[in-house]
Amino acid sequence: MFFQTLDDKDECVGIYAEGKLSFDELPDGLTACWAPVPYLGDREIEYASLYCEGKTPGEVCPDSLRDDWEECNEKMKAFYRSFVLGKVNLDENCFFDLVPVRFLARYCELRTNITKHVLDTYEKPKNYDYLLKMTKLLTKISHNQLKIDFSSINSTMHREKTRRFREKTQNMPKRINYNLFGTKTGRLTTKKGSFPIMTMNKEFRSVVKPNNDYFLELDFNAAEIRTLLALAGAKQPLEDIHAWNLAQGMGQGVETREDAKKAFFSWLYDEKKKNDKLEQIYKRNYVREKYFKIKKFSAGGVVTTPFGNTMNADYRHALSYLIQGTTAEMVLRQAIKIDEFLEKHKSFIAFTVHDSVIIDLPKEEMGLIPDLKALFCDTELGSFKVNTAFGSDFGNLREVSV
Repeated sequence: MFFQTLDDKDECVGIYAEGKLSFDELPDGLTACWAPVPYLGDREIEYASLYCEGKTPGEVCPDSLRDDWEECNEKMKAFYRSFVLGKVNLDENCFFDLVPVRFLARYCELRTNITKHVLDTYEKPKNYDYLLKMTKLLTKISHNQLKIDFSSINSTMHREKTRRFREKTQNMPKRINYNLFGTKTGRLTTKKGSFPIMTMNKEFRSVVKPNNDYFLELDFNAAEIRTLLALAGAKQPLEDIHAWNLAQGMGQGVETREDAKKAFFSWLYDEKKKNDKLEQIYKRNYVREKYFKIKKFSAGGVVTTPFGNTMNADYRHALSYLIQGTTAEMVLRQAIKIDEFLEKHKSFIAFTVHDSVIIDLPKEEMGLIPDLKALFCDTELGSFKVNTAFGSDFGNLREVSV
């Protein structure tokens, strides 16, 4: 049975199926809809939005439905604008209580027909199961209300930079809405209107407080470098990767950890730079040849990560796409494991930033920290070194030994 959800909040269960609106209880036989919401749980349902990799219904709408969809979608946008102007809080109201039933049924019927079109014409992604788990986790994160306290930056409010940050963020929703499909390599971005957790200046991070007692950050040490090392089939060093590179002997003029870091990245993505020691360890050319295949009669090719994700690339960008794409998915797969581990605990994933996961942790569950770190270290690419940091707000996390 094809259907559409009418709201994504657990307290606002509602669906449209076979011309009828149903509330509070879900009927049996639900098989396909546009996108997952939390109250659908682990039901065996196909989601069209994952088949088309995050495109909107309007972007994949068949020509036969386009005029009707655009008209209906414009009316839907008008409803949202009226809610904003009327200061209607959608967190406190069920969406289906705010719009006419007749319009809602028409909108859902069109969305159902677009869903059918996508499932009939798009190939199911090879990494569909991963996309589904990740979408569910990001939806869960988007439902968490951030605790924002601007008092920590009051002392710098005389600065224009600080005032601009407060003006921009104080009236926006205190939620993080990630876009799983915002980049070619699979790295997360945030959607328009989301709290800017990925891009906010570090000096303002202290305004973000835990809902429990502490934030715990699990952060991979030099994740992309370790990914390349794994792809080369080498063993992961236990110490800091840049210190380890320095100890291998990187050539003349490389005397400090910072020198080693600069020399490595200068070599990695510049074909003209040669370093026999780094090539011997990281096998840059071997890795690219293994995971990048040139298309026949084309200047470009396809990068395939160890997880089966594919990206079109030219020779020049193939290695960077491979490393970034593999690292991004590896980090997010670890986040899924952490989320599943915490399912019956009070702790939860507050957000993820680049190669780290930040957990909102109560005092009584501090004993979970060693297990969380061990779980995060244990990746599908091998055991990666993880740095742990701990603190009472996002801006004052201090590295701790676990």
